[in-house]
Amino acid sequence: MQSKKKRKILIVDDEEIIRTNLSELLKENGYFTDAAVSGRQAIERVTYGDFDIVLLDLMMPVMDGMETLREIKKIRPKTKVIMITAFATVENAVDAIKNGANDYIPKPYIANELLSTIRRVIEEARFEENLKKLKIEETLFFLSNPIRRNILVLLYSRGSLRLMDITRKLEIDDHTKVMFHLKTLREYGMIDQGEKSYFLTKEGEEIVEFLKILGSYLSE
Repeated sequence: MQSKKKRKILIVDDEEIIRTNLSELLKENGYFTDAAVSGRQAIERVTYGDFDIVLLDLMMPVMDGMETLREIKKIRPKTKVIMITAFATVENAVDAIKNGANDYIPKPYIANELLSTIRRVIEEARFEENLKKLKIEETLFFLSNPIRRNILVLLYSRGSLRLMDITRKLEIDDHTKVMFHLKTLREYGMIDQGEKSYFLTKEGEEIVEFLKILGSYLSE
């Protein structure tokens, strides 16, 4: 199974102590970080760097967070932005969302809430990426069969399995039925077969991850 991408986050705040604390918190939780002390510097970083998320302070001298947000979205429309400010108002939140922010967190931030927001925004980004990669209507129709879905999920969790192991774990008596669905999944490029066992392709892994994210959205 492919390893998870380590996400890169740009911290934009004119206060050094906040940049330092945020950087330490994010690094402890497995993220790469970089920092900018102003809106102009943030735009420069975003122009030449590939960030998954920008944590952007609203109140900064010379070029404030809202103006910086608009410029970031012009340069890197896909980059996700979370606004952070000590002056949290409904008006500010609405303006931020209208200008392309993905969320809005007040200062002083609570570490667990901030990390939870970052994880959710990353999941939203992955969901969008998968929507673009997959032929959604055709794929969902193909996966409407529960046996095919269950085979993919089983291989995702176990890595690789033989035919009889798959049949037994799915509690299906007729192994020829499982063989038919395995053959179909191979034809669609979702699984492949080694000497004796079946495993997911990269496309298969992406489809299972997409289904997991879709399931979490529908259960909310």
